[in-house]
Amino acid sequence: MPTDQETPDDAAQPASRAAAAPTLPRPSAPPRAGTQVIARAARFAYWAIWFGALPLAFAFLIVLGLSPASGVEPAGALAWLESFVREQPVPVAIGAFALMNVAVGFVRRRLPLAGYAYPPLREDIPEAMRGPFERATALLDEAELILSTHTKAVTRDLTARERDQLKVDLGALRDAMGRSPFEPDPFVDALVKADGEVDIRLGRWRKSELREYAESIVVAVGVALGLRTFVVEAFKIPSGSMIPTLQVGDHIFVNKLSYGPAIPFTSRRAWSQMPPDRGDVMVFQYPEKPEQDFIKRVVALPGDKLEARNGHPIINGWEVPHCYVGVYSYDEPDALVSHHDGDLFVEFLDDEAYLTLYDRASGGYGEYQGPFVVKPGEVYVMGDNRNNSHDSRMWFGGAGGGVPFANIRGRALFVWLSYADQHMDSTRLGAPVMGRPRLPRAMVGLEPALTKCLRERPPIDKTTPPRAQ
Repeated sequence: MPTDQETPDDAAQPASRAAAAPTLPRPSAPPRAGTQVIARAARFAYWAIWFGALPLAFAFLIVLGLSPASGVEPAGALAWLESFVREQPVPVAIGAFALMNVAVGFVRRRLPLAGYAYPPLREDIPEAMRGPFERATALLDEAELILSTHTKAVTRDLTARERDQLKVDLGALRDAMGRSPFEPDPFVDALVKADGEVDIRLGRWRKSELREYAESIVVAVGVALGLRTFVVEAFKIPSGSMIPTLQVGDHIFVNKLSYGPAIPFTSRRAWSQMPPDRGDVMVFQYPEKPEQDFIKRVVALPGDKLEARNGHPIINGWEVPHCYVGVYSYDEPDALVSHHDGDLFVEFLDDEAYLTLYDRASGGYGEYQGPFVVKPGEVYVMGDNRNNSHDSRMWFGGAGGGVPFANIRGRALFVWLSYADQHMDSTRLGAPVMGRPRLPRAMVGLEPALTKCLRERPPIDKTTPPRAQ
């Protein structure tokens, strides 16, 4: 974001002209404290609105407007764009944010409150000369930056005479800017000459404003892709296998550093001996089809023997404690069975407490599944919607299977957007995926029972599975 700076100090001009340079007019008396507070508040509002809130709203609307509805495949001329936005909402949002900042930057001095954001020019400068005067200030700043950062190259590529002439022309421009009273004609002549001299002598090191903006966009997109690859990535929940923890249409952030940073261009990660904990909600590549990403909850670690009775997990012969909350209802308009009712429980596993649903409409699994023994380097996972989740119990033709550490993408953080069936649910914003369970808006009537279960949760030594025999 370009900003204007004060005119460089006169000591930077040639020694032969330093003594003759007129001084700038003395500043007026400092404003009163109340005026300063108002000015600072207006300056903050200027930057917050025009370079913060407005681009952020623009980015949000772009992602929202180009995201197809839940369960709807993109079609038409913009199908490819909608697919890209749905898969990569964070890079798209950052790019839209940067583009809006570029657009605002072009008119930054003509926006409301701009007078508070940029130092006012001298009062004796005519209105028609204010733009050229700002350009002159930027030219001096640019020349000083080039001369300080490319000193060796300038000395090598320019003769002493060329360097001296450049300093003389820049000094003449500085003199014309500081002359009182201000004289437009000498100033314009000095600006044209200095600009031409800088372009001829320093042109190879200059950056156009368009190039600066382009570089800013490239850097922003590069940072976004880097963050997505190594730090955090956004995912959208397409199915109800994690209801009630995650709803269809939730957009979540996933921490990709939780289990060690990924090593680029490999399926390995640093600190690979850092397995997930029981109770973690993680995103991973589906072992049978690695091109698909799944999200489930970890229930068993390497060496554990896992069984399930009526959907309730049993680890090493020990049943995970649970507390009944009540009857939970939800709708899936696009499913064969649109309305679902089920029994809602809180499960306590290690230090995690989370909601699990046993859907009556889905038919469920058999009364008993297992036993499954978790292989080294893998974890077993289950969906929180226990009767409506394709998880470790059913993989590989019903034989069961784990998630290799190499398939893990990261641990889920929180919901940053919830949008399904053309409606946004603002109550879901910021909902943590782990931590204290949060009921959706339609089920707040179960909050007292949930609070009671959490208040009466067993001690930690009663929620830790025994070691595998």
